[in-house]
Amino acid sequence: MERLRKYGFVAGFLAVPLTLYTVFVISPYVQAFQLSLTSWNGYSSIVRYVGLDNFGRLFEDEVFWRALRNHGILLLVLPLVTIVIALLFAFLLNLGGGTRGAGMQGVWGSGFYRVVFFFPQVLAVAVVGVLFQAVYRPDADGVINGVLARFGLDPVGWLIEPDLALWSIIAVMVWQAVGFYVVLFSAGMAAIPKDYFEAAALDGAGRVRLFFSITLPLLRDTVQVGWIYLGIAAFDGFALIQVLAGDKGEPDGATTILPITIYNTAFSYQKVGYASAMGVALFFLTVTFAVLTLRTTRRERVEL
Repeated sequence: MERLRKYGFVAGFLAVPLTLYTVFVISPYVQAFQLSLTSWNGYSSIVRYVGLDNFGRLFEDEVFWRALRNHGILLLVLPLVTIVIALLFAFLLNLGGGTRGAGMQGVWGSGFYRVVFFFPQVLAVAVVGVLFQAVYRPDADGVINGVLARFGLDPVGWLIEPDLALWSIIAVMVWQAVGFYVVLFSAGMAAIPKDYFEAAALDGAGRVRLFFSITLPLLRDTVQVGWIYLGIAAFDGFALIQVLAGDKGEPDGATTILPITIYNTAFSYQKVGYASAMGVALFFLTVTFAVLTLRTTRRERVEL
């Protein structure tokens, strides 16, 4: 009787959140899977099932493959660059000052730098996009091109040159994301006993050796989580690219990504069934990336 009362108490607390999760998360997923098997246009009362035809069309869709190529670039560059920069800053803020007083210390003013690095995270993505529209303006009034003009250099079309547009947007995504991962990795470093660093420093280990022999191995799980988060972000980017480059993948398809393609297919071309098939493909790509990352980076847990 006591056990039933305990389980009833737990079930009472779980009932509401599980119901909300089912209605607002699981149900839309199921509906998307269902719609991906239809040719529904979004407003007709007639829904015609076409089976797997929508998925077959994906293999012949040049826009879909161009978007996948861009996601591949994002997936390779965004996590790597963000994590490397965030690890460097986190190490400097927590341990870069060397051994002083009671033990290992960060660089002078590390508390202020944490606030500065985290500041982009508190800005809305649309605000970041508008801010960098001014930074990347193609004339001499742009922040970067204004500096180039002072040195007698011609302005650069950061967002209108096909070879530069995606890389310019990736730079913005890195700028916005670094602060969060600095805080994440700083929290991980704070959990590492300072005795490890002090003992290694007494044995003559320099900062580089401390980082690669102690900090990085003990942060492996945290880095793994960061890599997955950033990989998922690489499959998104909707709001930032929408503000900076528009919804047509300009210039010349250089910034085409799946979320914007799905949006246009559903709401501009009224092909909700086909857009849902793209959404299902994006879902499985994201899940596959997360699972593969977890499996390939799995190891025995290190006890501190």
